Amino acid sequence: MTQPQAIKTLLESVAAGETSPAVALDKLKHFPFESVSNFAKVDHHRTLRTGFPEVIWGLGKTPDQIAQIMAAMRQRNSVVMATRIDPDVFAQLQVTVPDIHYYPTARICAIAPETIPSNFPGTIGIICAGTSDLWVAEEAAVTAQLCGFQVQRLWDVGVAGLHRLLSHQQVIAEANVLIVVAGMEGALPSVVAGLADSPVIAVPTSIGYGASFGGLAPLLTMLNSCAPGVGVVNIDNGFGAAILAGQILRTAQKLLRE
Repeated sequence: MTQPQAIKTLLESVAAGETSPAVALDKLKHFPFESVSNFAKVDHHRTLRTGFPEVIWGLGKTPDQIAQIMAAMRQRNSVVMATRIDPDVFAQLQVTVPDIHYYPTARICAIAPETIPSNFPGTIGIICAGTSDLWVAEEAAVTAQLCGFQVQRLWDVGVAGLHRLLSHQQVIAEANVLIVVAGMEGALPSVVAGLADSPVIAVPTSIGYGASFGGLAPLLTMLNSCAPGVGVVNIDNGFGAAILAGQILRTAQKLLRE
């Protein structure tokens, strides 16, 4: 049975009283995907299931593949996003997708309205230890903003100069969820968690000298944090941290509605 036929059958079942709207909604959450040529299957129902649309992972895909996937996704989404896009790939994408926008520090490109409204209450505070970690922090910030969340940035406040962080404690106090990005030894999330009354998502980066082992040292530091309330995502995963922070705020909103 094709997807349109299956939807028609399901709607007829609801109209006849054989299926409840709640059961129908649950079934719609798991309806099929759309094939794009022979290399991709776009999951159009991911927003319905998880609250966030599918996002294109750019590494390993050709500009033509990314452009074709975007063309399929933009038919049903107001925002279409691709991560880990290098400048030369973006330049090629612009030829076929002229309205695409590029965030160079975050290495994200997106088809999106000029102004994206904040669809959710609350603020995601994003704190970055050093300037070299900025690309990971900006990946988190841009992802959160494109998903409709309010973001407060605080950059270059690592523990080597702790007074820089302590002079901006209002960012910590005002945030409902905090994302803390750090490389080297990765101590910053523990410090922030000792000051914060909100969840802290720690993001280790691959920035550091040889003994940081490409981010393994800060990852282990964050996993062994003595401060409670710290969750850790994978090395350089600013995107994953933003989605986790968004899910926390969405869940809080859902609980308030219920």
